[in-house]
Amino acid sequence: MKSFLHVGCGPVTQSSLIGFNSPDWREIRFDIDPNVKPDILGTLTDMALVESGSVDALFSSHNIEHVYPHEVHLALREFHRVIKDDGMVVITCPDLQSVCAAVAQDRLLDPLYESPAGPISAIDILYGYRTSIARGNTYMAHKCGFTYSTLNNAFREAGFACSFGGSRPEHYDLWLMAFKTQRSNEEMMQIAKAYLPD
Repeated sequence: MKSFLHVGCGPVTQSSLIGFNSPDWREIRFDIDPNVKPDILGTLTDMALVESGSVDALFSSHNIEHVYPHEVHLALREFHRVIKDDGMVVITCPDLQSVCAAVAQDRLLDPLYESPAGPISAIDILYGYRTSIARGNTYMAHKCGFTYSTLNNAFREAGFACSFGGSRPEHYDLWLMAFKTQRSNEEMMQIAKAYLPD
């Protein structure tokens, strides 16, 4: 059985993760918040409790924007360290390009979409979900952000050999798969069918 590190898992379970919601994968839950009962407690920039080259994949949903810009490289180097040589990272985060287009239309506070937690506005995508932060969950604050090109470049600078993905402007998010070893575009596209949304 292959294992994947679910970074910043929060309350989300494996059953809702595209591609990883199969019996072929064993989930290892990793989070900074002890209240979500992770298997491993830690931060994106210090994953020392995760052995180097120990997981086949790493999944990160809406976490990388919670570190400061100067910490992004540290976090992605940790991602690179913990996956096996033939491993992959699947990551999603806000797309600042589409969010800023909404802001340019003076829609900073307008609900852009409905999430399970409630309506989400551009201000929530830029700075973190206001409702959670107001309740004292400051882990939800956003400290940096990305367009697709800057996210892709950050992975390359952290040592990943290749990547594949794109933006979904209608969902205000970015999706990217990154690999430690070189893959052809055809191979990455085939893998992406299982792990990236349409």
